[in-house]
Amino acid sequence: MWIQLRCGLEPKSLAALAVVLVVAAVFAGTHFWSARPQAVRVPEPVVEAVTGLAGASAPVDLPAGPSPAAVPFAMASAPGAHIVVDVSGKVLRPGIQELPPGSRVADALRAAGGVREGADTTGLNRARVLTDGEQVVVGVPGAQPAQAGPAGGTGGSAGGGRAGPVAPISLNAATPEQLETLPGVGPVLAGHIIDYRTEHGGYRSVDQLREVSGIGDRRFAELRPLVRP
Repeated sequence: MWIQLRCGLEPKSLAALAVVLVVAAVFAGTHFWSARPQAVRVPEPVVEAVTGLAGASAPVDLPAGPSPAAVPFAMASAPGAHIVVDVSGKVLRPGIQELPPGSRVADALRAAGGVREGADTTGLNRARVLTDGEQVVVGVPGAQPAQAGPAGGTGGSAGGGRAGPVAPISLNAATPEQLETLPGVGPVLAGHIIDYRTEHGGYRSVDQLREVSGIGDRRFAELRPLVRP
């Protein structure tokens, strides 16, 4: 009544103004209610997946904010995440050894009980990184001079040259003298082969001989069946 008397509004106009004010109030209330802050649930740490990878029977306690390196660490310790090498020769416990990825020759020797006293480890690179399925031979020459020629003949070749090796020579364990028993390999080329072995941490494949200075395609074709990593 006060607004009607003050502003001189008719009842119909006053009712219309009241409706507009109510609608505006409802709209404003709805807008502020929908824009209110809401609580967000923090995702639970994935404990079961990491526990399954690690092979543990009890839950693994993870920090509130696990680092990205947590999962790769668990995968590295999972069953099957290892390499298998054959350690033979003059060690205390020769045989198959299972080691973590990235292990070196020194780790394989420790797993085999260590090197026997008096064993010759010349040419054995203990710092070389191992690969799955390779063989580490300790204190045994990688090759022996041929004692007989083909078809039961006497030692030596028909041309009077030196005889080739009986078994493939290990590029990772051979001495310069053993490498010089290979066809076309002299002291200089044997030195290049050993220098490459030292600089690159050993040979992982026979194909790496192509990268040695002085070995072309023809020489590589001759040496490939006579050597091994």
